[in-house]
This record gives sequence, C-alpha cells and structure tokens, in this order.
Amino acid sequence: MKLQDALRKAQGLGLDLVEVAPNANPPVCRIVDFGKFRYEVAKQEKEKKGNTSKLKEIKFRVNIDEHDYMTKIRRGEQFLDKGNKLKVQLQFRGREMAHKDLGDAVMRRVKADLSTMAAVEMEPKQIGKSINMTLSPLPAAKRKRKFSLAENDTDEDEHDEEAEHDEDED
Repeated sequence: MKLQDALRKAQGLGLDLVEVAPNANPPVCRIVDFGKFRYEVAKQEKEKKGNTSKLKEIKFRVNIDEHDYMTKIRRGEQFLDKGNKLKVQLQFRGREMAHKDLGDAVMRRVKADLSTMAAVEMEPKQIGKSINMTLSPLPAAKRKRKFSLAENDTDEDEHDEEAEHDEDED
C-alpha cells in the first residue's frame, strides 16, 4: 500500500499511522491509536526489566542435623525454582574453625544436592569465619527438583494432625 493511501485510511478511521519496523524492506507500518501503542510498548519494556533475579540466602552450620539440612535444601530449591540466585553460607563458631574439612564436606553436599536446579556461579570460598558459595538457577526447562514438596512439612498439616489427636483422646 502506498504511503498516501495508508495516511488517508488512518485519518478516515480516526487513528494514526505508526511505523513498526523502519529497518525492514519495505518499512512496516500499522494503523493504530498512537497513545495505546506507546502504552503497550512501555508495558513490554517494563516486563523485560522485571525479570531481574533476587539474591536469596540460606545459612548452614557445620554440625547441622539431617532434618534441618533437608528443610534448608528444599527451601533453596524453592528459591531457585522461582528464578532467584542463591547464596549459601556456612558459618563457623569458636572451635569449629579447627574442622574446616567438615565445613567443606557440607558445602560439597549442598552443591551436589542442588546440581539439578542450579549452576555454581561462585565456588565455595572461605571468607573470615564462613564459607560462601553462590548458585544461579538453570534455565526453567533444565531444572529438575530432587526433593519433592510432599516431604515438606506445612503448618496446616501439623494443625490437622493435632486436631485428630485431640479427638482421639476424647
């Protein structure tokens, strides 16, 4: 369509002729309301910017119990599943500094357990009295949860079990 014909058609409809792809051969134009068009473009740009990931943190200790470890790992998986980066910190206190090898073992275990959900961005590194590691999530198609949510204890389940237990006693 010729430029003059397109302009006449747009004016006849009470809309604007907007150039969508100026670099194309021939240039691509659209007949739309210009205010609405600008709003949609701004909305698309805002969505692109909104995908920044947050940095979440989970803290471990050298002598962490198995149940506590699993709870923190499941929580870490949730963070990674939402697309957030994860900072894993292992803190030493007092005499625990003499057993750095135990801390390294815990960090290796965390790294192995979350390997299906994340890639290591910063290898485990000791800084002062703690060992830090940063994990970034894998692309959504490659993520695979190792620890299911069914294992996760929720507050609702605990309250239901207590209510059932109370009824049995009556």
